Amino acid sequence: MKTIKIILLIFLITGVINCTKDSVSGVSNLQSGAGGSTARFTIAGNYLYVIDNTALKSFDISTLSTPVYKSKTEIGINIETIFPYQDKLFIGSSSSMYIYSLTDPSKPERIARAEYTIRMSCDPVIAKDSVAYATLRASGPCGGGQSALVVYNIKNTSSPSLITTIPLFEPYGLGVKDNALYICEGNSGLNVFNVSQAYNPVFVSTIAPANTFFSDVIPYGNILIAQVNDGFILYDIGTNPLQPAFLSRILN
Repeated sequence: MKTIKIILLIFLITGVINCTKDSVSGVSNLQSGAGGSTARFTIAGNYLYVIDNTALKSFDISTLSTPVYKSKTEIGINIETIFPYQDKLFIGSSSSMYIYSLTDPSKPERIARAEYTIRMSCDPVIAKDSVAYATLRASGPCGGGQSALVVYNIKNTSSPSLITTIPLFEPYGLGVKDNALYICEGNSGLNVFNVSQAYNPVFVSTIAPANTFFSDVIPYGNILIAQVNDGFILYDIGTNPLQPAFLSRILN
């Protein structure tokens, strides 16, 4: 079991450092970490980006042994999550989704802010192509009100438009692969949605092993890594992303 844990750790670290994305205008050889939606730091290209409660900090990690602090950008309050996609950073707060450009990777620049109609909620955000998905959890320390999945059209990243809101019970992290969207619902399990029509997610099924709390997921190639209360669960999503197949459970 110890050997399996070590292999998984190497697997995750390798993903963070070496997962290469397509080059995009303004950022050559961009690399992004294979991190979860609830992460508070991420890697894009030769930079490490870290958020705290109010700000975004950037570090040049071209030389891993000597990271260089480059800038601090004030964002707002209650900043919670960060997600890299292409040449952008998607940042979630308790009230808004922020989009920052990495045209100058040493000092990200805000290009958009979309305020949620549901205030004071915990807020992971992910993006793919022309759509951004955010889960808003209104339970516990995150405030009151409605928990939901919100879907944004980001074809024009400087002006995101809210397309739909889908009520949920208690959402946490989320991830997307091909036509499948995965949403963690704590003790209620892992929900799978069909996003063949990207702006209109359709519920497919719930995976709910006994005594399991799902907090975040990372789609990594043909494997879905689910973070749960006692470790990780690995699912095969290569055969059919809409039907994750259990592979193994790795205990803490």
